[in-house]
Amino acid sequence: MSMFRKPQPLAVLVLRDAPDVVAGLRGALETATDTERPGLERALALAEDSAGRPDAELRGRWVRQRLAAAGHEGPADSVAAVKILRQAEPGLTLLQAVTYAKEAAAAGA
Repeated sequence: MSMFRKPQPLAVLVLRDAPDVVAGLRGALETATDTERPGLERALALAEDSAGRPDAELRGRWVRQRLAAAGHEGPADSVAAVKILRQAEPGLTLLQAVTYAKEAAAAGA
């Protein structure tokens, strides 16, 4: 292993389909009945909020879901948590797992 190797890209991609959901909800609001409108407006507000969240926060949620599935209840950035992440997702490098664990801990604080 060389200390001069290129940094690995982050392996967990954040897929954002929220703009499509927001557009669909706005379209539905145009033809909504009075009884449908409050629910669609609430759904639109939630979708808009979700669309504005940073990628690190979404990766943090992904980490917490993986840790919860493994039964981990300790800090998200602990050594045990990093080990669980690497076992759950064998393609993660140590650096990636540590980075994600730190993001999850920061998002949970």
